[in-house]
Amino acid sequence: MLTVHHLNHSRSQRILWLLEELGVPYELRRYERDRQTMLAPPELRAVHPLGKSPVITDGDATIAESGAIVEYILDTYGEGRMRPTPGTAERRAYTYWLHYAEGSAMPPLVMKLVVSRVPKAPMPFFARPIARSIAARLQSGFTDPNIARAVAHMDAALAATGWFAGDGPTGADVMMSFPAEASAARGGGGPAPNVAAFVARIHARPAWQRALERGGPYKLLGG
Repeated sequence: MLTVHHLNHSRSQRILWLLEELGVPYELRRYERDRQTMLAPPELRAVHPLGKSPVITDGDATIAESGAIVEYILDTYGEGRMRPTPGTAERRAYTYWLHYAEGSAMPPLVMKLVVSRVPKAPMPFFARPIARSIAARLQSGFTDPNIARAVAHMDAALAATGWFAGDGPTGADVMMSFPAEASAARGGGGPAPNVAAFVARIHARPAWQRALERGGPYKLLGG
């Protein structure tokens, strides 16, 4: 049976959502973050060398990285569901957003989270003003402008149907769920009614609710 190695408050939540949408049976193995560092526990390194989540095992196969996991699940268990027909505009959009999620959308959001923690990090008192100045410049000059452009791009893409690749949820929406949530939680993107509606829509889906029941409470770090 397919096993999801699930880390609390992490991207593996969207893998549970995908499996619940498809109705694929799976085993769940839970891992808890260190309360001080918020890092994954060392036990995950026994599953995959990077020791991160999400990661799945299915027979002899071990697959890490959300995009690769989504593709594997749809290839193996999807039976044509949640993926547009090859050769169509919807399929091209699907492929684009599937990769955009982690390739372009998440890096500035992660950087914003890291930069926001710099002023609060332990350091000599005389270094704190310098650290705050550098963090503020990074945020105003890089992270926030990039997040604003990304959110506007996402919002425009959702305007037509409310989904990223067609008139219903696909693997691209599964991948984009995390950056959409993160942009809403961490701010810096400006008004984005379509993104907000997308987040509310996926959270209201029965499959999302079942994923929460299986995976436990879900809160974006820094959100």
